[in-house]
Amino acid sequence: MRRSIQITLFLIMLLTLGYYVNDTFGRTIATALSILTPLAVLTLAIIIFMENRHPSSTMAWLLILALIPVVGFVFYLLFGQNYRKRRKYSKKAKRDKEEYAFLKAQWIESQYSAREFTAEQRKLLLLMNRISNSTVSFSTETKVLTNGEETFSALLHELRMAQHHIHMEYYIYRDDDIGREIQQILIEKAKSGVHVRFMYDAVGSVYLKNSFVKELREAGVQVAVFGPVRFHLVSNKVNYRNHRKIVVIDSSVGFMGGLNVGDEYLSRNKTYGFWRDTHMIVRGEAVQTLQAIFLKDWRHMTKEKVVEPKYFVSCNTLNPEAEHGAVQIIASGPDQEFQTMKNLFFSMVTSAQKSIWIATPYFVPDEDLLTALKVAALSGLDIRLLFPAKPDRWLPFLASHSYFPGLIESGVKIYEYEKGFLHSKLVIVDGEIATIGTTNMDMRSFYLNFEVNALLVRTDSIERLVTDFERDLQSAARINEEQFKKRKKRTRFLESLARLFSPLL
Repeated sequence: MRRSIQITLFLIMLLTLGYYVNDTFGRTIATALSILTPLAVLTLAIIIFMENRHPSSTMAWLLILALIPVVGFVFYLLFGQNYRKRRKYSKKAKRDKEEYAFLKAQWIESQYSAREFTAEQRKLLLLMNRISNSTVSFSTETKVLTNGEETFSALLHELRMAQHHIHMEYYIYRDDDIGREIQQILIEKAKSGVHVRFMYDAVGSVYLKNSFVKELREAGVQVAVFGPVRFHLVSNKVNYRNHRKIVVIDSSVGFMGGLNVGDEYLSRNKTYGFWRDTHMIVRGEAVQTLQAIFLKDWRHMTKEKVVEPKYFVSCNTLNPEAEHGAVQIIASGPDQEFQTMKNLFFSMVTSAQKSIWIATPYFVPDEDLLTALKVAALSGLDIRLLFPAKPDRWLPFLASHSYFPGLIESGVKIYEYEKGFLHSKLVIVDGEIATIGTTNMDMRSFYLNFEVNALLVRTDSIERLVTDFERDLQSAARINEEQFKKRKKRTRFLESLARLFSPLL
C-alpha cells in the first residue's frame, strides 16, 4: 500500500508538470488530475481511518485532506505514515526486552519502599519501571551542566581520559569547530586501541560530510547511521528519528541532555545568539542503563550484539554511605507499547502538590496533558512555563502560542526567555522531582522520536535545576493576559491554523 501511494503521488507530479509544459495537452491532463486526485485522497482517508489513531490525530488529518487535499497528501507521505511502525519496531522491542532483562532483574521493589519518599514519589518510580523496563538507582551521582561551555568542557575532558571504550550517539552532529575537536579525540583514541562506536541520525545530521565520516572509519572508529533515508521528500523515514544525545565512556561516566554537537550550542551562531541549554553528567549505576540504551540502538542498525560484561561493569567510586536520591534513566520511542514520556509528564503533573515548573522550546501538548496542567493551575498550584521569545521553527512556535490563552486564563504563568534561544527540556515538581533530557513537550517527542530522559527524585541536582530556572526567569518576561489578547488578528489566525497541525508536529 505504501508503495502504491508513492507511485500515485509520482504520477500526479508528472501530470501536473505536463499541464504547465504543454498547453495543448493541458485539457487532457486537467481531466486526469480531476479524477486521480480525489481517488488518491479518498484512498488515503480510508487508510488513516483504519489505522485507529487517536481521534484528534485522525480528525486533523481528515480535515487537512478535505481543505487542502494535494498539500495534505504530500504532508502525509512526509510525516504521517505509521502503518508500518508496529511491524518495523516490534522485533526490536522484543529483542531489547529479552537481551537486557538482567537489568530489570536487578530491580527490587523493596529497595525504595522503606526510604523517605512520599507515596506519590514511590508510585511514579514504580510506574516508570513498569512501562519503560528501567531500573531505579540509589547509587548514582548526577551533575547538571549548564549551557555549552560547561558541557563541552566536561565532555572533552572525559573523552581524553577514556581507556577502554567510547560510545557516542547524537541527533545532530556538525562538521564545525567543536565537531572537529571531538572527532580528532575519537580518532586518537581509536588509534591507541580504545573501542570507539559513533552513531548519528540520518536526518538530524543530514549535512555531516562523507569525508568527515570517512576520516573516522579510516582511523578505526565504528560508525553507524540511524534510520538512513534514501529520498527525503518521499519517505516516511523522516519520522521516527533518533533524537537522543548519549555518551558513555568506560562504563563509568555518561552524558545526556539537550545539547547536540555544533558551534551554535556554544552560542557561536549569530542567528540564535546565546544558546540556553541543560545537559547532565552521570556516574555510578545508572550509567549501565545509558549503556544499554546505546547498545540497543547500535544493534538495531548494525546487527552487532554487544553484551560482554566489561561493558556493564561500572567503576563505581561513589561513597556507599552517601545519600544520592533516586535516578532513573528512561528511554522512549515508537518501539514501545506505551507513550512513556507523555505518561511520565502526565504523572508528574497530576502528582504535584505545590508547584510545576516547565522549560521547553516547543509546547504542543495533547488534550490529556493540557487538561492536567489547567486543573493543576485552577487548584492553586504554582505553574510556570518558560518558553523562547523567538523561534527556530515557525510552525510549532505559532501552534504553541495557540495554547497560551487557555493556560493563562487557568492561572498558568508563562514566561518568554529573551536572552537568546531557550532549548532546555525539563520539568520540576515541588522542588523534589525533576526530569531532564531530550524530550520536548510536543507530539513528535511523545509519539514519533526515540528519546531519553533522567527522572530525578530528591537528588542534589534538583537544587541546581531550581536555581538555574529561577535565574532564567530573570532573563524572561511574563506574558500579560490583557496585552496577549490584543495581538493582531492575523497572528491569531496563523496560530489557530498552525494548531490544526498540532497532532502532526
